[in-house]
Amino acid sequence: MKVEIVAIGTELLLGQIVDTNSSWIGGELAAAGLDSHFQTKVGDNPNRMRESLELALSRSDAVICCGGLGPTQDDLTRQVLADVMGVELEYRDDLAEKIEAMFTSRGRTMPRNNMSQAMVPVGASPIPQQPGTAPGLICPLTYNGEERVIYAVPGVPYEMKEMVLGTIVPDLRKRSGETGVIASRVMRTWGHSESGLAEVLADRIDELDQIGNPTLAFLASGVEGLKVRITAKAADDTAVQEILDAEQRILQPLIGRWTFGYDDDNMETVVVRALKAQGRTLAVAESLTGGYLSGRICQVAGVSEIYRGGIVAYDPRVKHDVLGVPEGPVVTEEAAAAMAEGVCRLLGTDVGLATTGVAGPDEAEGKPVGTVCMAVSLMMGEGDDAERYTRTATVRLPGDRERIRQFSTITILDMLRKMLGG
Repeated sequence: MKVEIVAIGTELLLGQIVDTNSSWIGGELAAAGLDSHFQTKVGDNPNRMRESLELALSRSDAVICCGGLGPTQDDLTRQVLADVMGVELEYRDDLAEKIEAMFTSRGRTMPRNNMSQAMVPVGASPIPQQPGTAPGLICPLTYNGEERVIYAVPGVPYEMKEMVLGTIVPDLRKRSGETGVIASRVMRTWGHSESGLAEVLADRIDELDQIGNPTLAFLASGVEGLKVRITAKAADDTAVQEILDAEQRILQPLIGRWTFGYDDDNMETVVVRALKAQGRTLAVAESLTGGYLSGRICQVAGVSEIYRGGIVAYDPRVKHDVLGVPEGPVVTEEAAAAMAEGVCRLLGTDVGLATTGVAGPDEAEGKPVGTVCMAVSLMMGEGDDAERYTRTATVRLPGDRERIRQFSTITILDMLRKMLGG
C-alpha cells in the first residue's frame, strides 16, 4: 500500500516552522511496512491545496494530510477535503460539545470561531483520539474509479502523533491486508561516526540484504546519540521479538563498546539510573554548555534523588572566584578538573562534571572552535579509604554552537557512564 504525506501551511514554505511532522510520519509508516514515496508541502491556498491532494490521490492509495484544521480563517483543510470528495460540510453536534467541554474544563469561554472545527465533510468520520480542539478526520472516497482514503490530522505534533499511532497506522495496515507484526529495536550508540559504524557492520549488512529480514538503518540524532535500528517482521509478537533478540546478540559483539542504551533510553537516563543504583550524588559546573547539561539531566524523572545542582561559570572570574580554578587559561583540562572538583566541594557531592571550551564563532586562548575540555571527578572507595579520582579529556567537536553544546553534553555523560561501569 502506497501512502503519501501532504503538509499544509504557508509557514512551512517560508521556513518559519521546520516540517518535522512529515519526517516523523514517514518513519512510522516505514516501521509499519507501508510504502511512502512522496512528501509534499503546500501553502494555505485552496486551489494549490486541492491540486496537491489530487496529485497525491492519482499515485497513492492513501494520503495523510497534516495541518490546516484550526479555527482561524487560514485553516482551509476541511473545506478543501469536502471539495475533493465532492460533498458538503456538515455540522456535528457531538464534536461541538466535545470542543466546548475542553474550554469549560479549563475555566475558559469558547470563542465562536472554534465551532468551525465541528464541521466535517459528509461521509467522513472523526478520528477517536482528540487531545486538542481539532478533530482528525478519516475521509474515504473514490478517485478515478479507485478506492482511496485521506486522513487529516492537526499540525500540532503531540496531537498528530496520538492520532497517527492510535488510528491511522492500524487502519492503514488493516486496509492493506497486512496481518504480520512489524517491530523495531534501537541500539543507542556514541563514540563512533555513522560511516564508521556502517563500516564495522558492513559484512552483516550484506548478509541481511540477502536474507531480507530483519533490516538495519542508521540515524544520527545529535544529543540523543547515533541510533542503529533493527526492524523485523513476523507472524506474531513473540516471533518478531525472537528475531530482534537474535539480531541484537549478533550486533552486540560488533558495536557493544559504543552502545549505551536501547529504544527510549538516552545518555542522561542511563547515567541517572547508574548513579541511583550506586547511591551517588551529582553536581555539574558548566562553561560552554551554559546550563544545557543541567537541563538534560533535569529532564529525567526522579533525578532529584541524586542531583544536587549546578553552577554556570561562564565568565573566567566565576571559575576562579567561585570554583577555585587557578589563575590562567580556562580552556584547559586543568581548569576543567578544578571546576569538577570545586563544584563537588561546594555542593557536597560524590560526582562532579565540568565543561569548558570554545563554542565559537571565534577561537579563544589560541584554541580553535569546537575545542572542549571536560572532567569527571568521582569519589572512589568508602570511609577513610575514600579517595577522589578525576579524569579529564580534550575533544574537537564539529558544528555550530548548538551542536557543540549538544555533543559536549552527551560526550561528558558518556565519560561518566564508563567510569561508573568500572
